[in-house]
Amino acid sequence: MPHQCLAQSGGAGMGTHQVTMSSTDYMSQAQRNFDNIADGFYISPAFLDKMTIHVAKNFMDLPKIKVPLILGIWGGKGQGKTFQCTLAYKKLGIAPIVMSAGELESGNAGEPAKLIRQRYREASDVIKKGKMCSLFINDLDAGAGRMGSATQYTVNNQMVNATLMNIADNPTNVQLPGVYKQETIPRVPVICTGNDFSTLYAPLIRDGRMEKYYWNPTREDRIGVCMGIFAEDNVNRGEVENLVDTFPGQSIDFFGALRARVYDDKVRDFVKNLGVENMGKRLINSREGKVEFTKPTMSLDVLMRYGRALTAEQENVKRVQLADEYMAGASLAGETGSSLPEMYTN
Repeated sequence: MPHQCLAQSGGAGMGTHQVTMSSTDYMSQAQRNFDNIADGFYISPAFLDKMTIHVAKNFMDLPKIKVPLILGIWGGKGQGKTFQCTLAYKKLGIAPIVMSAGELESGNAGEPAKLIRQRYREASDVIKKGKMCSLFINDLDAGAGRMGSATQYTVNNQMVNATLMNIADNPTNVQLPGVYKQETIPRVPVICTGNDFSTLYAPLIRDGRMEKYYWNPTREDRIGVCMGIFAEDNVNRGEVENLVDTFPGQSIDFFGALRARVYDDKVRDFVKNLGVENMGKRLINSREGKVEFTKPTMSLDVLMRYGRALTAEQENVKRVQLADEYMAGASLAGETGSSLPEMYTN
């Protein structure tokens, strides 16, 4: 892509005609390569089907059919939307151009909108060279949504929504700020994730611009993902099914956190034997190399015990509305109002 200059406004004496940033400044870390993801992870067939159809339709010339440019995948927190997208991209052989919610806000008005155009054109250049590509925006609602009356709707929120609407309406004519040359570029399918798309500007999510897909993993999906999580721990399918059925209301990342929690005893023994005062020397730039543990036993009983401990902590967070009661007096965890959770008092 030819080198284009971006301009932005600033303080006194600075106008949009003054160049402060080059388009190449944005290009270093945008493209992701997923070759390091090992095989064996579960991809939901319905999820893969939705992404595959969306990408394929956007690269086809269908007669008198308006194909939405954006696929919005939304659903509950911790359900593995981003990771499923990662696996699906790998399956499709696509290294997408990635944006996160944090890039959709800036201290400089208009800069996130410029960045979206830059990243879109970067993906278009990849397609022009003969490889499939896509623009992938993580947590769009967190960066461009309106989270109730407590959050401020900024100029950047407005411009991000407007820019995405404009790109969806004119996907082959996306120009950088200050460049008004009529140029046709390849169309780039856009995929974004989020928790609540009702917080976005309503015209952006209308059917002609964005196709919505609600990701709510089925029991089979949850079992498949958990089989991947516990693949190296000799946990059989029957035990995984039992675990999933015991905690049906938990998100998928709960089971990843559960596996990590099982290592707590190993870490505790390591710290106890080493001494708390010597921990920094051993863990940071140590000549002895990485700390390695023998794999802990992940029997169903152990997993159930730690699973109940995690859910108890979740219940304490729900029960103790500390922000509401901070000035009213002390609020203690536990069903009996004790400062010790039940798992320590039994």
